[in-house]
Amino acid sequence: MMKIAGETNTMVTKIKETILKVSINNQTMNATNILGILEDLQYLIQSNMEDWVFQIQKILADELHAYKR
Repeated sequence: MMKIAGETNTMVTKIKETILKVSINNQTMNATNILGILEDLQYLIQSNMEDWVFQIQKILADELHAYKR
């Protein structure tokens, strides 16, 4: 009975360690994925802003050109 209890304890300990490792790996992977998404969003926002600035500059230039006529 003591031998079975010892083996069971060892098995439970190994299972706990495995679950903890998987949990840590998932947390790391989730954090990495979230950071990647945030970087993509930041890039998208910055690129759109650059497009918006260009469009605004073009509109202002057109307006100024039309005003000079």
